[in-house]
Order: sequence, then structure tokens, then C-alpha cells
Amino acid sequence: MSGIIGKKIGMTSIFDANGKNIPCTVIQAGPCFVTQIRTKEIDGYDAIQLAFDDKKEKHTTKAELGHFAKAGISPKRKLVEFTRFEADHRKQFGDEVGIDVFTEGEYVDVVGTTKGKGFQGVVRRHGFSGVGGATHGQHNRLRAPGSVGASSWPSRVFKGMRMAGQMGNRRVKTINLQIVKIVKEKNLLVVKGSVPGSNGSYIIIERWN
Repeated sequence: MSGIIGKKIGMTSIFDANGKNIPCTVIQAGPCFVTQIRTKEIDGYDAIQLAFDDKKEKHTTKAELGHFAKAGISPKRKLVEFTRFEADHRKQFGDEVGIDVFTEGEYVDVVGTTKGKGFQGVVRRHGFSGVGGATHGQHNRLRAPGSVGASSWPSRVFKGMRMAGQMGNRRVKTINLQIVKIVKEKNLLVVKGSVPGSNGSYIIIERWN
């Protein structure tokens, strides 16, 4: 498989052979189960759908219950399709995909949704310094954005102008994270560095090849 679904547990640090403290993120990677196999003949593209994390039947729609029953597994919370894979056409409905697809030392990309910060001003969102000092007629302008457009031409604000607005809560991919440790009995990956999202959020771990 080219990847697997996981859940961010939190951050920690470990020491390497030279005694250097390395900040790391602990990820629960799988186990995932195959719930859909898409082919070019039927769907127009090749893909394998994986499901992760159990949920109660009373919180599952009848359509979802039928989808999971076809694969012979219990209802799951997160479904993701992977279009890059090697010889996984041998996969069958209900097959388990675990942490053994990864090896220690290899590099992976992690996709997640960043923490939502709400509506923020330009100082926090873009690192503006504000208008300036509080003298010479300045009043409550320390965190203001300043001028955002011209007058007679173009008589509008250009698209992409850095202004106040929604911050965070967007899909982000962090690349080139090294797997420093694998705990197979607990399905845990320890990767070097940070990954997007809050603790407990779902993430996608993708292999390079």
C-alpha cells in the first residue's frame, strides 16, 4: 500500500545514539480494513478504500452498515481511498492492512487538518507589525492592517490581499518525516518532527514509493 490511515496521539522526544534529543510525534497507524476495490472497468480508475477506527452501529446509517457488512467488518469512522499501490489487486474485502507496510528509517508524508484558530487579525495571521507608534494622531492602530487598496484605480481590492480572516482548519501535507521507531504490538509509529492537527485527529501517512 502507498499509505494508511492513522490518528495523532501526541508529541514526545527520544534520544539518539549520540544523546541528542529528537522531538517526535506518536501516531496510531491502523489497523485498517479494505472496504472497497475500485477498478477502471467499473469505476473508471483504480483505487483501494481503507476504513479505520471503530464506531457504534447506532451512529451508523443503514447505507454505511450495508457497505461495511459487504466487507464483513464492523462499522468504521474514517474512510480513505488510495490510488497508488503496487500489487494490491490481490486485496480482498475485509483484508487487514497494518503497520507492517512501513519500516524504520524510511521517510513518509503526513496529511492532516490543522488546528482551527477562528477569525484572526493580520498581526497573528500574517505577522504584520501594525501601523506604528501611538503618537502623532495614532489611536488604537497598533494592530491595524493599514491601507489595502487604491482610490480611483482600480477602485477595488486585489484578490489575494493579506487581510484578517479564518486561520487554520485546512488540509496540510508535511513531507519528508523519518520513522524513527515502530511499536508493532500497539500499532504505533514514532516520526521525527511534528504533524498537522490536534491530538486525536485523523491523519493519512503516505509512503514515497
